[in-house]
Amino acid sequence: MKLNSVKIITFLSLVATVMWVVGLSFTINDQFFNNPPPPVEKSATISTDTTQTKDVFIVAIGDSLTRGTGDSTGKGYVQYMLNDLKSKTKQNVNLSNLAISGYTSQQLINQLKQTEMQRQIRQSDIVVMTIGANDLFQGGTTLTNFKQSNIDALEKTYLSNLKEIYGTIRKINPQTTVYHIGLYNPFIELSDAKTTSNAVRKWNFDTADLAATFEKFVFVPTFDLFQLNVNNYLAGDKFHPNSMGYQLVGDRVASLINFEKENEKNE
Repeated sequence: MKLNSVKIITFLSLVATVMWVVGLSFTINDQFFNNPPPPVEKSATISTDTTQTKDVFIVAIGDSLTRGTGDSTGKGYVQYMLNDLKSKTKQNVNLSNLAISGYTSQQLINQLKQTEMQRQIRQSDIVVMTIGANDLFQGGTTLTNFKQSNIDALEKTYLSNLKEIYGTIRKINPQTTVYHIGLYNPFIELSDAKTTSNAVRKWNFDTADLAATFEKFVFVPTFDLFQLNVNNYLAGDKFHPNSMGYQLVGDRVASLINFEKENEKNE
């Protein structure tokens, strides 16, 4: 009887030992050899909103034509252009007008040396500018001595200055696109209009020719806009555009600006 009890106790002890060893082996295997399942990653939300666009910064420089002198509404071509552009794009269009009435090309050269001027051009996507009217007409004094030799001397200086202006802008900002608005002839209905028109046309042609040598410089013609019924588009001083004249110029500049293309080039 005692023998059987010993056998039973021994058997149970053996079974318990085997079960302990097996359990221990499973525990060791689970803790040290089996890789835990990877944590469940939360799926990233991918935005499908294609309306998010880059802001566009336009800097306007030059003389009284960019300042808007003569427009009774105070807008000038810059504001008409801006309104037109905002109606055609979902992008935020911002503008800084740094033009100063009466400026000549030499004065613009000096302004381009200013720190704040350079900072804004450096940040710009687009530059719009008018310059040259004061170089040519000299506040009206050129009309009293409108000889070809005098015009040629004025233009030589102007083109030399303009080349420096273009080069400085490109050095400050290698990517910005520059739109240089050309001259119209406010004296086209006065006597000797043929002479003044020929001078303005040549001035514009040589300006456009120079602009073509610089990448992303666009010459914007305006002569034709004022060619017929010029007095309908002039302010009381018979030199600057009125609101209708500036509207014509603003619409033309806006028609040449394609924001999608600008973004492609600047990316």
